[in-house]
Amino acid sequence: MANPPSRTPMAGGFLLAVSLLAGTIIGAGRGEASIGFVAGLGVGLVLLVAVWLIDRTRTR
Repeated sequence: MANPPSRTPMAGGFLLAVSLLAGTIIGAGRGEASIGFVAGLGVGLVLLVAVWLIDRTRTR
């Protein structure tokens, strides 16, 4: 019997971490680090969910 090919899931945590850092740095440059952090969190979560949905559709 042939073994099915192993499939590793995609990870979106990197995108979340990068967007948090970028949002904080951009926000600090504008004098509003907290708002930049929250904006980065929002963008990161959207990207994270997008990666999760794409990965979920690939498995089917």
